[in-house]
Amino acid sequence: MFALAMPLVVGAGALGVETNFQYIQQTHLQVAADAAAYVGALDNRASASSSVMSADASAIATSNGWSSTTGTIVVNTPPTSGPNQVPTATEVVLSQNVPRFFTAYFNNGPMVVHARAVAIYATAADACILALSKSASQAVQIQGNTTVTLVGCDIMSNSIASDAVNIWGSATVSTECVVSAGGYANHGGLTLTGPTCPSVVTQAPRARDPFSGLATPPTGVSRSLAGVGNNNTVTLQPGYYSGGMALRGTVTLAPGVYYVSGGNFDIGANASVMGSDVTIYLAAGSQVSMQGNSHVSLAAPTSGTYSGILFFGDRAGVSSAANVFTGDSSSSLTGDLYFPTQSVTYQGNFSGINGCTQVIADTVTWTGSATVSVNCKAQGMGEIAARQAIKVVE
Repeated sequence: MFALAMPLVVGAGALGVETNFQYIQQTHLQVAADAAAYVGALDNRASASSSVMSADASAIATSNGWSSTTGTIVVNTPPTSGPNQVPTATEVVLSQNVPRFFTAYFNNGPMVVHARAVAIYATAADACILALSKSASQAVQIQGNTTVTLVGCDIMSNSIASDAVNIWGSATVSTECVVSAGGYANHGGLTLTGPTCPSVVTQAPRARDPFSGLATPPTGVSRSLAGVGNNNTVTLQPGYYSGGMALRGTVTLAPGVYYVSGGNFDIGANASVMGSDVTIYLAAGSQVSMQGNSHVSLAAPTSGTYSGILFFGDRAGVSSAANVFTGDSSSSLTGDLYFPTQSVTYQGNFSGINGCTQVIADTVTWTGSATVSVNCKAQGMGEIAARQAIKVVE
């Protein structure tokens, strides 16, 4: 009886050992999937392409024991299944061939184990100023005799430069937090007001371009500046301004999208320019220029495709283009100033309605004194994610 039972005992032991081995391999593969999903979420947060996400996820999975020669990887953003099928989530599905031992007597094919993980990024705080440049020195610079108060929002720089955020001179800055993918230099007066930000955050993951998927507007109907002059009062209609927009006198912009090309959006000395529900798109290197003694009162749409977008710079525009925003103390710019490949210099001692002016640009220089707020949903403006937490949720 003992002799007859021994094959069963040995077989059961061998099967138990093999099952335990496969369980260990499954556990290791799950660790690799978790790490890959976390890295994928970091890339997703920074608006990386799907190819970059896949490459980075594969690299981190490999470093955690997964092998591409005997396994497969699939990276999905958003996930294709589960409760977290949202754009902020990244799914990684791994498979790995595991050799058989005892069970090879019954099946000579490899055992395939699978692991799936989903990581998601959630906003912990928003920004009012975001510099998108990944390498510029002083990507965010606040200088001069200026006082900037940011209510409920951060200053964020995607640059890895040691002085990616630079505050100097007589500048006084009050903000919940300063977040930098690189470092920062504070030679002015910086006060952090956020209860969860006791000090400047450096070496942080980059922030996502909040408008990376925003489509370029159509050119629209061709228009002219007929009637615009130093002593004239005119109302302009939305459409295509192929020779730029040099605004003089008193000008009202009717609601709609203004497609500006072939020249700058230029507001001259003593001009008064007003408009609500307007979006101004700058194409082919066109820039914004405003004289300091002009009066400007412009507000973005509060609904529709370009909700909250007041100025939109061409993504293929000249990187050296400099957009200067200024005006008298009663001026107002309500909306997002979005120039993903160009610089913005904000010189005005004003902001938008209820402080609703947000600047998203390649680099940002701020020399004006203003109070800016992040609670701007009533003005059609979205939130700009800055400090974010990434966690594995599945």
